[in-house]
Parts: sequence; C-alpha cells; structure tokens
Amino acid sequence: MQIFKTTIITLLLIIYSISADAHQGGGVTGGFSSGFVHPVLGWDHVIAMVAVGLWGAFLGNPAIWVLPIVFPLVMAFGGALGVAGIPVPAVETGIAVSAIVLGGMVAFAARPPLWVAGVIVGSFAIFHGHAHGTELPAAASPLAYSSGFVIATGLLHLTGIAFGLLARWPAGKIAVRAGGGLIALAGIAFLSGVA
Repeated sequence: MQIFKTTIITLLLIIYSISADAHQGGGVTGGFSSGFVHPVLGWDHVIAMVAVGLWGAFLGNPAIWVLPIVFPLVMAFGGALGVAGIPVPAVETGIAVSAIVLGGMVAFAARPPLWVAGVIVGSFAIFHGHAHGTELPAAASPLAYSSGFVIATGLLHLTGIAFGLLARWPAGKIAVRAGGGLIALAGIAFLSGVA
C-alpha cells in the first residue's frame, strides 16, 4: 500500500513540476519534462520497460525489485556512453530485441537464476540508456533530463509490476504470459520495421 501512495505522490509532484516549468518556458524544451516524456512516448521503450517489471513480478521476490533497480542503474551507464559519444553498435536493434527477449521470458515462463535475469536486463538497459544519452538535447540540463527519464522508466517498471502481480491467480498467470507474448510480438514488429 505504501508503494502506491508514494507513486501517486510522485506523479502529482511531477505534474506540478511540469506545469511550473511551462510558466518558465524552460522545462519543456529539454529539461526534466523532456526526459520524462521521452521514454513514455517511445513505444519501443515503453514495452521493454514494462516487460522488466512484468518479468520481475512474474519471478517474484527478490527479482520483483532487483530487476527494476538494475535496469535504470545500467541504463544510466549506457546514457553516459551516449552523452560521451562512445558508440554502441546496433542500438535500435538492441532495443527491439530487448522487447522480444523480455516478453518471451514472460510468455514462456522462463525462471533463470536471479543473476542471469539481472545480466539479461542489464545488457538491454545499455541500449536503452545509450539511445537516451545520444538524444539528449543540446540545450537540456543533463541532470534534469536524466532524472526525468529515470523516473519515467521507474514508473513504467511499476506498471509492469502491477500487471505482473496478477500472476498470483491462475487466470492472471495466463494474462501475464499473454502480455509477455504481445510484448515479444511488438518487439518483432519494431525489429522488422512494421511498427
């Protein structure tokens, strides 16, 4: 219950800060607001980040918290690589494949050891972070922009966790696995250029 209260308070503060920035004219042009909106408007990012929370919830404790913590930490590293101009090959392909693999893990009820799941999630986080880092607007405050996309990522993970908690019931487990399958299919569509 406490996590839901914290999430609602965080969302209200974000909405307030976005409206406050709109009066200043600064936040929307490349600060926190731009960073926050960026992952939410990129469906390839949305499905992969939701999949991380979904898989964590499906795996249960401690993965339900470890995977959504590993992702933004490693994503920040990937973002730093992007900001520094250090190339990472096939970033867009890596992002699409992340949805395929993470969705597939849920769809097929894969239960690898926690460290393996962490390596899989962390590997894909580098691609997502690099994409954010290279797209960092020149006029943006790097700290504000980064804070925005890390918070949005966390909220997307929480969305996946909330859906993944349905796996506690037999019908919910079917819905969660079907959701993983849909994520994998969306990843295939991104990879093939259909979406």
